[in-house]
Amino acid sequence: MSVEVRHVPASRSAALDRADETVDLLLDGGREPGAVLVLTVGAAHPWQQHELSFGEERYWAQLTEGGDVFYADAELTRPVRRPVVVLVVNGGSAERAATAYTKALRHAEELLVVCGGADPAVAGTALAAVGAPAPRVLPA
Repeated sequence: MSVEVRHVPASRSAALDRADETVDLLLDGGREPGAVLVLTVGAAHPWQQHELSFGEERYWAQLTEGGDVFYADAELTRPVRRPVVVLVVNGGSAERAATAYTKALRHAEELLVVCGGADPAVAGTALAAVGAPAPRVLPA
């Protein structure tokens, strides 16, 4: 089974807002919170910052427990797969974004939604490198 890829266009400054809207739509559509992983390419998501304020041990325990949406940096090195990954391209270089696409695909089981200002050509190149279809662009 291949991973479906969707691209939600947004400027880097609006990428977090679009990602939050995407997560809300996924949850409203019946996805369980523990089925969603949100990865950021630029600055950490505010919810990740909030969760880290309780300490690293508690933060990582949430990943293991898998009961809620988990927010992390796109360079996440822990082994985790979730049905849905939302990749937020809210900063970083084109190279970092391309690497993040490839890694996010490895974390996604069913759906990868890319929110942000990444160049679709960069995304297409990264996806082709791992044999994934070109992203479907959703209206802004």
